Formats: sequence, C-alpha cells, structure tokens
Amino acid sequence: MVAYRLPAKRDYRMAEYLHPDVISRAQVLGVKARAIVEGLRVGEHRSPYRGFSVEFVQHREYVPGDDVRHIDWKSYGRSERYTIKQYEQETNFAGHILVDASRSMLYGEGATNKLEYAKLLAASLAYLVIHQRDSASLSIFDAGWRQRLPASGQPGHMQTILRALENTRPEEKTSIGPLLHDLAQQVSRRGLVFLISDCFDEPAGILDGLRHLRFDGHEVTLFHVLHPDEVDFPFGGMVKFEAMEEKGQVLTRPQMIRPAYMKALKRFLKDMQTGCEKHRVDYVLMNTSRPLGPALTEYLARRLRVRMM
Repeated sequence: MVAYRLPAKRDYRMAEYLHPDVISRAQVLGVKARAIVEGLRVGEHRSPYRGFSVEFVQHREYVPGDDVRHIDWKSYGRSERYTIKQYEQETNFAGHILVDASRSMLYGEGATNKLEYAKLLAASLAYLVIHQRDSASLSIFDAGWRQRLPASGQPGHMQTILRALENTRPEEKTSIGPLLHDLAQQVSRRGLVFLISDCFDEPAGILDGLRHLRFDGHEVTLFHVLHPDEVDFPFGGMVKFEAMEEKGQVLTRPQMIRPAYMKALKRFLKDMQTGCEKHRVDYVLMNTSRPLGPALTEYLARRLRVRMM
C-alpha cells in the first residue's frame, strides 16, 4: 500500500522569481493591449482620447506587433533603426494579476508545485508589464483577498510584488467567483486581468465572474494551472488520497476509479474552456510539468497574432 499525503513542509521562498530564460523569451513579445484602453500616462497602447487631428506627432522605437505600415523608412535609412510614426496619443494600461493561494495550490513538489509555478508566472507577467512602462497590480486570494497591491509602474513596485509573492503560503479553500465580481466593481479603468488558479471551485461561479469583467471592457486571461498528476492520474496500487481544502481521506485502488476521474476531468476542462470562449476570455491550460518559459512565450505569441489580425 502506498500512502499519498501532502508534500513535506518546505520554504516556498525562492532565491529569485525572475528566471532569465523565461524573461528573455517573453520580453521579445511583450504584453500589448488588443483593445482600446484607458490610461493616465503616455504609453504604448491606443487611447480612446484622440487629439484634434491625425497628423504626425513623433517617432518611437518599433516593437513586435506594431503595424509595419507606420515604419518610417526614411528614418531607417539614416539611422538603421526601425521607428514608428505616431499619429495619435497612446496611453498605458493597468495589468491586474490575481494569484490563487488556496490550499489546493500546495500540490506538487519542486518546480511542479502549483503555487510555485503560479508565483513564477505572476512575477514574470508583472515584470513584462512594468518593464514596458505600464502598471501592474497584484491580488493574492483564497476565500477572500489575502493581500492586494495597487497598480503602479514604478521600478520599485517590482520589489514589492516579489516580496508579497515570497511571503505567500497556502491557507484556506478558495472562492473565486465573488472575488471576480468584487474586482469588477472596484476597477473603473479598462485594463488587462490575469487570473492564475487551478480553478477548483464551481465553474459556473468562476465563469460568471469572468463574464462580469469582460462586460466592463477588460481583457481577461485565465491561466488554468494543473499538476501532471491531476491531468494524467498516474497512480497505481493502493493509495490514500487526502483532501487539501477540507478534512477527509479515501483509501482506494486508483485503477478502479481512473475512468470516472478522467471523464469528470474532461468535462471540467471542457466547461472551463468553452465558457471562456463564450465570454471571449483567453483560456490557457498550464501543466506544471512544462517549463514556464516555452509555455508563456507560446501564449504571448498567440496573443500577438490575434492582436495583429
């Protein structure tokens, strides 16, 4: 008989959350807003606030995703640098990063631990947003808000975010839907929302909260973080399963319940994905067995392709 229990207690703080291989891959693509956003400072995204004309204003450096029709080729001939002609005011966005810190996120060892993976993803997104002169906020939650950092684009804000992530440890069960409604009521400016969670909650409640955010004009991405054990259910022999967010345990032979488990998992994933598609929410399944660098880069590249269409 194999006893399957929670992983041993360990220090979840990492020497660094910003892995060079992840950042170097993702920084080339950036996080560009697909829709018109509202902001207070000049940045890199289309603003709903127009000037009195569409005449040329200034140049700025070309970044992947910009319309090549606006490249100033005469300027390139002089400087051998790609620059973009700006015809309208551009503005910054606020990227709101939500991290699930409920006890179910404790599952996994080492790099495959769901909470560690979520922290790395959150730190990488925050860095990308702040590095491109936009603002990032961080909200850590379980059944309620655990910690909330307001949106800021100041370089020192990145250290505040990293410190908050380092000090986060799993505690209670999760309740995602009401918190998404709460966020939608509090955030008035349209921006980007990144939800990072294993979504072990009622799908209908989560999807309704995501729909509320989309209705208010936010661009929303759900990073659905799962451990490979949860995806493949590879257990054998006699196993004791212990609940992570409630009291209780079950002793059983996994091969007997695997068909029912896989059927339920398939239905769960389909409900989440089709629900997100219905509400025009980006759905990204993140298996923690896959290195974050390639997974994040793939998402950003797909986002960029859609933005350019």
